[in-house]
Amino acid sequence: MSVRAQTPTPSVTPTAMRHTLAGFTTGLSVVAAEIDGQIVGMPANSLVSVSLDPPLVSLAFAHTSTTWPVLRRAPHWGISVLGEEQAGILQALRRPAAHRFAGIEMTIDDGAAFVRDALATIAVTPHSTMPAGDHTLVLLQVTRLHRDTTQRPLVFFDSTTNTLSHGKEHAHG
Repeated sequence: MSVRAQTPTPSVTPTAMRHTLAGFTTGLSVVAAEIDGQIVGMPANSLVSVSLDPPLVSLAFAHTSTTWPVLRRAPHWGISVLGEEQAGILQALRRPAAHRFAGIEMTIDDGAAFVRDALATIAVTPHSTMPAGDHTLVLLQVTRLHRDTTQRPLVFFDSTTNTLSHGKEHAHG
């Protein structure tokens, strides 16, 4: 077996951070709420499980986001974890905020908005926020959740959307 030397990046720049962390696979989700009769939301790949007891997750919003200042007004949010079958909606979610959810089938429950037939849905209420560099980190209390175990996830790796291999491998240890 050969060993290849790793050459560290000389300085930690935003470009170097983006390039390096593109090697870390994340799931793809959509966070949304109904506000004043309109669905407001955006794609998010920063969803992290924080605590099981109490049930908490987190999301990070860029300070440049125009959606975050509106979304933060909602008392209930929906997080939809996307499955392979939802890959097509990602292009729609790149549209301007006013048209972002046009043509996407959504379900509203107590103000939380969910992509219909998502792999998983997580209803949350904002718990706390904190500044985190060029983002705002939001801690969210989980109030309800559901997972469709028949679906496979849509993932983000190397700055592109991917699917997982369909072979099942089990870790031993």
